[in-house]
Amino acid sequence: MGSNNTDQHKHSIATFAALKTAIANGEEQLVKELLADQPMQDLEKSYLIDLAEVTNNPTIIKLLKDIPVKK
Repeated sequence: MGSNNTDQHKHSIATFAALKTAIANGEEQLVKELLADQPMQDLEKSYLIDLAEVTNNPTIIKLLKDIPVKK
C-alpha cells in the first residue's frame, strides 16, 4: 500500500511540473488534458493561476479557476 501512495505522489509531482510548463508555453489543450477536472490543493491552484496571469492567457486562467479544490 505504501508503494501505491508513493507512485501516486510521483505522478502528481510530474503532472504538476507538466502543468507549469504547459501554462508557461500557452498550451491550452495540454493544460485542459492535464487538469482533467481533477480537484487540486488550493495552494497549487493559486500558484498555477498566478503563473497563468503572468503569461496573460485568459483561456488557461478560466480553465484553472474552474478546477475544484480538494477538501
